[in-house]
Amino acid sequence: MKKTLSLIATGLLFSSVILAAEVDVNAPYVRATAPGQPNSAAFMQLGNKGDVTRLVGASSPAAQVVELHTHTHDQGVMRMRKIDFIELPSRSQVELAPGGLHIMLIGLEAPLQAGSHIDLTLKFDDGSSEQLSVPVQMVMPAGMQHGQPAPQGKH
Repeated sequence: MKKTLSLIATGLLFSSVILAAEVDVNAPYVRATAPGQPNSAAFMQLGNKGDVTRLVGASSPAAQVVELHTHTHDQGVMRMRKIDFIELPSRSQVELAPGGLHIMLIGLEAPLQAGSHIDLTLKFDDGSSEQLSVPVQMVMPAGMQHGQPAPQGKH
C-alpha cells in the first residue's frame, strides 16, 4: 500500500513538472530600486507551448506581497491595478513589460541592487509552479527606450 501511494505521489509530482515545462520564461528581470523605495516590478516573456493556462500568482522572499498587475487608461490617465490572473493562450507568447502586464513586488525587504538576483516563484492554474532566480537591472527612465533594461556597459 505504501509503495502504491509513493508511486502515485511521484507520478503526480512528475506530471506537474511536465505541465510547468509547457511555459517557457524568457528574459526575466526586476527593476532596481533606490534606497527607501518600497516597491518594484518584475518583467519577462512567457511562452506557452501547451494548452491554454493562466499565471495565477507569484511569490518572493524579497517582498512582503507579490501581485499580478496591469495598466489601464482611465479618462486619459494610466492607472495600475491588481488582476487575478494573466491568460496564457495556447501556443502563444505573452509579454510582461513596463506600462503593461507585470508582477508587482510590494513591501521590499531591502533595496534591489543592479547586478544582484532575487528568487521568484510563478504559480499556474494547474497547480504547477516555476522557481526562478531573476536578475535585478537598472531600467531606462521614461522616454529612453521605454521599458528596456539599461545597457550593461563598462563605466
